[in-house]
Amino acid sequence: MTTRRAWLSGIGAATLLPSFLRSQETPRLPIRKAVLYSMLPKDLTIEQRFALAHDTGFQEVECGTVDDDAEAQRMLDAARKAGVRIHSVMNRDHWSNPLSSPDPKVVEKSLQGIRTSLKNASLWGADTVLVVPAVVNPGTSYKQAWERSQTQIRKLIPLAAEVKVILAVEEVWNKFLLSPLEFASYVDQFESPWVRAYFDVGNVVLTGYPQDWIRTLGSRIVKLHLKDFTFRQNPELKKRVASWVMLREGEIDWKEVYKALAEIGYRGSATVELDGGGEEYLRDVSRRVDLILNGA
Repeated sequence: MTTRRAWLSGIGAATLLPSFLRSQETPRLPIRKAVLYSMLPKDLTIEQRFALAHDTGFQEVECGTVDDDAEAQRMLDAARKAGVRIHSVMNRDHWSNPLSSPDPKVVEKSLQGIRTSLKNASLWGADTVLVVPAVVNPGTSYKQAWERSQTQIRKLIPLAAEVKVILAVEEVWNKFLLSPLEFASYVDQFESPWVRAYFDVGNVVLTGYPQDWIRTLGSRIVKLHLKDFTFRQNPELKKRVASWVMLREGEIDWKEVYKALAEIGYRGSATVELDGGGEEYLRDVSRRVDLILNGA
C-alpha cells in the first residue's frame, strides 16, 4: 500500500525533472532559432537581410566580426527594426592567424581580432564570441596548441568579463580537441564562467556521435551550430567521400540529439551553418530546424 510519505516523495522527485522530460510526448525544446548573417543573400541591403531572417522564421542572427563602427551600428539598427537579435559574433582571424602560432605578430593579430569581436558583441547585445582556439599543424604540436592557446585566451578573460561576453570555444576540423573528454577538460582548466563551449553538431561526425559529446559537455555548452553530414559515393574516385548535406538528410541521429539536449536542459540558441540561399531556401531550412527542435 502506498503511503502518503512515499506518494509525496514521488511527487518531489518528479518535479525535479524538466517538464519536457516528465512528459511522454516530445514537446519543443526551449531553444531559439538562429541563422548566420553570411547565409542571407549578399545582394540585399543590411536592412533587407535582417528582415528576411525574421520573415523566414529565425529569431536570432550570428554575425561575423565588423571593423567599421558605422557598419556595426547600422547592423544593430537593422536587427532591432526587423525584430531579431544578434546573439553571437563569429570571430574572423583565428584561422589565418591562430592563437597557437609561435609568431608573436600572428598571435597579436588574432588577439586584436577577438578584441574587435568582443567590442561588436558589446554593442550588439550579443552574449558570446565564437573562438577557434588553436590550429595543430606541422609547425605546432598538439601540446603547444593547448598551452599557447590557453595562455592567450587567459589574456582576454578580463575584457570578456568587463563587457560580459563569453568566449565560446568551438571544436572544428583543426586537429585539436578531438574528443568530448578533451573538450571538457580544456574548458574546465580556465576555471572561468567567461570561457565555455560552442558545440558544432556536425563537426564531430567523423570521429564520434554528437549526442555523446552533448551529454559529456553538459552545462559547458553555451551555443550550438547545426549542420548535417554524410558519406557519398564518388564515382570518379570510386570511394565514399565526406559531404555536407541539408539538415535531416545526413547521418546525424537528430532524435538522439534532441534527447541529449533535453537531458542537459540546454536553453540557448542554435544557429544553422549551411550554404546561403534565397527566401524559399531559408524557409525550408527554418522548417527543418523546427522539426529537429520538436523531436520529429
